[in-house]
Amino acid sequence: MADIFDLFKQIAKKDTAPQTPPTHIIAGLGNPGAEYAGTRHNAGYMALDHLAAKLHADVSRSKFNALCGDAMLGEYRVLLLKPLTFMNASGESVRAAADFYKIPPENILVLVDDIYQDPGRMRVRGDGSDGGQRGLRSIIAEMGTDKFPRIRFGVGKKPHPEYDLRDWVLGNLSAEDKKNMQTCFPLVEEAAKMIFAGKTDQAMGLCNGHRPDKE
Repeated sequence: MADIFDLFKQIAKKDTAPQTPPTHIIAGLGNPGAEYAGTRHNAGYMALDHLAAKLHADVSRSKFNALCGDAMLGEYRVLLLKPLTFMNASGESVRAAADFYKIPPENILVLVDDIYQDPGRMRVRGDGSDGGQRGLRSIIAEMGTDKFPRIRFGVGKKPHPEYDLRDWVLGNLSAEDKKNMQTCFPLVEEAAKMIFAGKTDQAMGLCNGHRPDKE
């Protein structure tokens, strides 16, 4: 009987053993709250939710002013992060997580919307300016560098130059636009593996020519 109790103790000890900390972050940007759920600015949230489902990850732990969860992406232990700071202060959450786990910028992949591409198009970049996207601008300011990779998902251009940009990005995607944008999401897992392996050019080849299925 003592042997059985010893076995139970060993199992319990294994279950409570600390996990290896994440070495990479994938941050999906957006705005918290049900009223923003289907908006163009929440493309990053949507992409991260799709990835989390594929990786069987629970992104519900509250930390770093974000919802987060751990997952294995191939050989990489990643922190999946959804900042709750609202878009314009996304960098505060990303920096807090990066500082806590001592994760360098090149190991942080950001998923974000892009008003310069049509829904169903996507673009991988290894670094670069914010391109007018305020979530990226916040991360660059907080991290002190633009040397982090990102995948941008097209949400469509403003219908005319005078249209208020805030109203546009906080507007809801049409059913067709949302469907087209979602065709990009299955590519994120493989693209992220390539990027973290230092194969950003391959990730660009995989993603940058993607077009939605018109059939």
